[in-house]
Amino acid sequence: MSDKAKWYVVHTYSGHENKVKANIEKLVENRGMQDIITDILVPMEEYVEVKDGKKKVKERKKFPGYVIVKMLITDESWYLVRNTRGVTGFVGPGSKPVPLTPDEIKNMGVQEALPQIDIKINDSIKVISGPFENFMGTVKEINNEKRKIKVFVSMFGRETLVELDFDQVESL
Repeated sequence: MSDKAKWYVVHTYSGHENKVKANIEKLVENRGMQDIITDILVPMEEYVEVKDGKKKVKERKKFPGYVIVKMLITDESWYLVRNTRGVTGFVGPGSKPVPLTPDEIKNMGVQEALPQIDIKINDSIKVISGPFENFMGTVKEINNEKRKIKVFVSMFGRETLVELDFDQVESL
C-alpha cells in the first residue's frame, strides 16, 4: 500500500517546520497510520560560515516554511496533516494537494530516508571493507547525499585522504 504514496509539499508557519514534522510524526504513531503517511522531511543544506577567520560548517533549511510529506491521500490523512498545529495548507490550487513529480523530487534533493551514519567530523573510525580494510583513520568530511566519507588514514607514516562509502567504515 505504501508503495503508492507520493511526496506532497505542506506550507507551515516560518520557523515551525521541525515542530510540524514532530507533531505529524506523533499523530501518525498515535493513530497507527505509518502505512499511509510514510515519511516527513525538512530538507536541510550545509553551508560554510566564516566567523573571526574560522570556517564552520552549519546547516539551514533549504525551503523555509515548507515540510515535505510522503503519504497516500485519504480523507483521514489529508485532515490529519491539514489540521496539524503550524500547518497553513498543502501546496496546490485551492490547497488541494498536488504530488511532486519525480524530477521535482530529484531537483529538491529529496532522497528516500536512508539510515544516517552515527559518525562526526574528527571521529576515529576503522575501515571494515575494501582496499583499506583494517586501517584506522580520522574523519575529515561527510557527504550524506552521496553517502561518502573522507578519511585521513595513516599509510607508510603519512596521512592520506581517502574517500569511502558509509558502509565501509565503523566508529571506534
